[in-house]
Amino acid sequence: MATTMDQDLKNSYEEMAQDCELGQQSDYDNQHNPARLYPIPRAGKRREIDLDPAKLIFYGFDCWNHYEVSWLNTKGKPVVAVAVINYDCHSPCIIESKSLKLYFNSLNNSVFDNVHVVEALVQKDLSLCIDSAVTVQIVPLAHFKNEAIATAFDGICLDNLDIECSVYHVKSDFLECSAPVVEEVLYSDLLKSNCLVTNQPDWGSVQISYRGRRIHHEGLLKYLVSFRNHNEFHEQCIERIFNDILTHCQPEALTVKGRYTRRGGLDINPCRSTEPCAFENVRLIRQ
Repeated sequence: MATTMDQDLKNSYEEMAQDCELGQQSDYDNQHNPARLYPIPRAGKRREIDLDPAKLIFYGFDCWNHYEVSWLNTKGKPVVAVAVINYDCHSPCIIESKSLKLYFNSLNNSVFDNVHVVEALVQKDLSLCIDSAVTVQIVPLAHFKNEAIATAFDGICLDNLDIECSVYHVKSDFLECSAPVVEEVLYSDLLKSNCLVTNQPDWGSVQISYRGRRIHHEGLLKYLVSFRNHNEFHEQCIERIFNDILTHCQPEALTVKGRYTRRGGLDINPCRSTEPCAFENVRLIRQ
């Protein structure tokens, strides 16, 4: 059952959605328009899971891949590319995804000298939007011929466990652990949640790497399945998973990575860890 805090947060996101056109019919700009970008503060949802936004217990990043990037060269010929966007999880805001799509659409009829000009412009606009450093790599499709796509995360797949599921709202009580201390990598492709505002489904895969008392695999899978009807943004789900495992199982080290299927030309891929983690962007087969 939703708490008063949950409802207050949802109401605030719905108000944001009205401002940023999420879930509404939108016009497209004929020229570059950074005003389309809409930041969403991270702090509220972090407080909801008892995290102090000023004293985060994790490191990490949010990686976005945008597959619908285009502009015109100086002869008016279209260029198509993929943008890889990365920013630190300590940024005060995330970017609302529809606003990012509308922003990139505003480049479609804009003329630029070369890809480096576009890259620098996008990096500047996004950094200003979230008040934090953003790195942007824009890669023309011709350069993707040898790109690696993994069939699945590395590790032990939980999805073949023969479990009975009946709970589809987050239940962290499923998380249990016991001796001995182990170091293992687990993953599941059964993660599903819903957009906090539109209620549209978000499909994802999650990898959990940890060192500590052995987490019961069956309970962990039931816990991940319990997100099925949960309403939260991608980044918030991964932070909730990280925080719940850390709280209930108290591992010595923990890394949680999520890779979501694309929606509206975008996929979002958060990583949260107890240790500094290097940026990586290995696409899975569903992406």
